[in-house]
Amino acid sequence: MLSVAILAAGKGTRMESSLPKVLHKISGKSLLQRVIDSCFELNPNQIFIIIGHKSKEVQDSITKNQKVQFVIQEPQSGTGHAIQVLCREVKKSEGKLLVLNGDVPLIKPNTLKKLLNLHDKKNADVSLITTKKKNPHGYGRVFLEGDFIDRIVEEKDCNNQERLNLLVNAGVYCFNWENLSKIISNLQSNNNQKEIYLTDTVSLLKNSFGLEVEDDGELQGINNRIQLSKCEDIFQNSIKEKHMLNGVTFLNKASCSISEEAEIGKDVIIEANTHIRGSSKIFNNCVIGPNTYIENSNVGLHCEISNSTVYDSKIMDHIKIGPYSHIRPNSKISSYSKIGNFVEIKNSHLEEESKVNHLSYIGDSIIGSYTNIGAGTITANFDGQKKHQTKIGKNSSIGANTVFVAPINLGESVTTGAGSVITKDSKDNSLAISRTKQVNIDNWERKKS
Repeated sequence: MLSVAILAAGKGTRMESSLPKVLHKISGKSLLQRVIDSCFELNPNQIFIIIGHKSKEVQDSITKNQKVQFVIQEPQSGTGHAIQVLCREVKKSEGKLLVLNGDVPLIKPNTLKKLLNLHDKKNADVSLITTKKKNPHGYGRVFLEGDFIDRIVEEKDCNNQERLNLLVNAGVYCFNWENLSKIISNLQSNNNQKEIYLTDTVSLLKNSFGLEVEDDGELQGINNRIQLSKCEDIFQNSIKEKHMLNGVTFLNKASCSISEEAEIGKDVIIEANTHIRGSSKIFNNCVIGPNTYIENSNVGLHCEISNSTVYDSKIMDHIKIGPYSHIRPNSKISSYSKIGNFVEIKNSHLEEESKVNHLSYIGDSIIGSYTNIGAGTITANFDGQKKHQTKIGKNSSIGANTVFVAPINLGESVTTGAGSVITKDSKDNSLAISRTKQVNIDNWERKKS
């Protein structure tokens, strides 16, 4: 039986934030949720989240799962105290107890599996992950006696000689829970921090082993915004390198961010300051960016999107968007269409080879194939209570600065005169025009003030 305890009760004062530390995010997902997700890959029987500071906020943030239980630690008197509270709450302590910190979001499931395998192989009372650091400041030092771990000394309790030891504790433990429960109440707070350390269990248990791993960033804990940024960089680098190996070019990798759910095809070029978020999918041979944001959207083959934003929409094949276009949710732009500069599209379907080249707002509309929307066209679709639809048939030509007062339905091959305000439906092959007659007054002089 495998149980997991995730320590998530602390304030995280060095984050200088009203938000609990474990709720700060890496690439859109909280630190704590990332740790939980890694644990799910181990298929544990139960996961205990030990919470304290702003416990309701932390609890509400977690995706509901029947394996996840919450344990309140009040007051927060150290890592050892957290497990003391857990052991009091859980009456049946059996099997393995894996203990992790909620602020180490990049820990790999494979590394955790190696720890569990070592624990089983050695029939250990406690096994823990260790690593060597060139600058171990801030970490507890691990001291070995042959193959066994003799003791762990926290940084603030180390003497000068002990601080020279480069082998450190990563804060990830696997216990024989039954044996742990027998000694957990013996932990004391007789240290410089006046806290109850979980590390003190090592000297109280018989068989203590370490799994030394090379730290490539996965063991990085987060205590401040600098470390948060480092973890974001590590995470983003791994995502972007995966895509680069699969045929994606980044022209300025450091300025871009890609969500872990995003899919990007071959021969896609990602230009500077481009961000692809959520479950977006970019197909082959696209050029995305610069200065482009795409979220939860599909972009088809051979598309170019420049200096624009796309949210929750479908962009089909061979489409050019931008610069400075805004594609809002529930829009579909069909193949070979063009969305030009300073155009906003919202909840609309543009059919094949339609063009909205500049300075227009198209909302709640259906635009037919081969239709050209002139500059400055607006669908006035909101009457203060409801959003109304505009339908324009295929092969139509919409004059510059046309205003459609929805609901409106234009047939196929309709032309509107520039500057018209269209309030009535029109049939196929018609001209719709609405203007006052121009009057010229000769020899006109403005009155002088």
